[in-house]
Amino acid sequence: MTMKKIATLTKNVNSIFEQIKRIDENGNEYWSARDFSKVLEYVEYRNFIPVLNRAKEACENSKQQVADHFVDMHEMVTLGSGAERQVDSVKLSRYACYLIVQNADPSKEVIALGQTYFAIQTRLQELTQMEKYNALPSEGEKRLFLRNELKRHNSQLADTAHNAGVIDAIDYAIFQNFGYKGLYGGLDAKAIHTKKNLKKSQNILDHMGSAELAANLFRATQTEEKLRRENIKGKQKANATHYEVGKKVRKTIEELGGTMPENLPTIESIKKLESKTAKKIKQ
Repeated sequence: MTMKKIATLTKNVNSIFEQIKRIDENGNEYWSARDFSKVLEYVEYRNFIPVLNRAKEACENSKQQVADHFVDMHEMVTLGSGAERQVDSVKLSRYACYLIVQNADPSKEVIALGQTYFAIQTRLQELTQMEKYNALPSEGEKRLFLRNELKRHNSQLADTAHNAGVIDAIDYAIFQNFGYKGLYGGLDAKAIHTKKNLKKSQNILDHMGSAELAANLFRATQTEEKLRRENIKGKQKANATHYEVGKKVRKTIEELGGTMPENLPTIESIKKLESKTAKKIKQ
């Protein structure tokens, strides 16, 4: 689906979510929890609060800072008498809204519309980001771009895996290893460290080139989508799904005549690139 088609679908089907979007004094978009609850057909705000709390918990489980996406605030509401009263509300980011529709009452049609809308918006953002990626001139800049994208999608994958039943940290580590095994021909994180001569303390992702990062990004995005689309439940099924997706990505690389990820070279830590970039920006 092209960016033009996605934009048209977004505008025609789910414009209600754009209509209630606000812009703060710094030019950042946000949604009011009070407005959002009404659109999602919660007659009383107090009935919406449990959904809000589940979304915050999902945010925390995905290793995101809750305070970055859910900010307590006050706003004025008009009473039946025409008078105004200050009430508690929450300033929501787009990601917060995505988590809310994932944790709201699925029997409501508007919830399904919300899930579609925010999924489309996410895809639109990905396509925009890909255009930016293709315009990057150097391997280092492409590595930085892909590493940041992978961080973001790993957070979303963690949230989706949690909803599937991958709850504890040890469960998530096992879940991640299944993805690695599929993509790296049976090698888990420990074996990849050994193969690439990395120390235990070194993060595998920080020492990947753009090709290897891109393969892992595809693994993460496709696993997240499959878990959500097929509503997969249970740790074993989630692990099997991650392995299956990783294996298919590997097969695609093989069919295209590419180098298997475990045989790609170990690159200098991306932390040094981040440091150099930060210095350039500062100067």
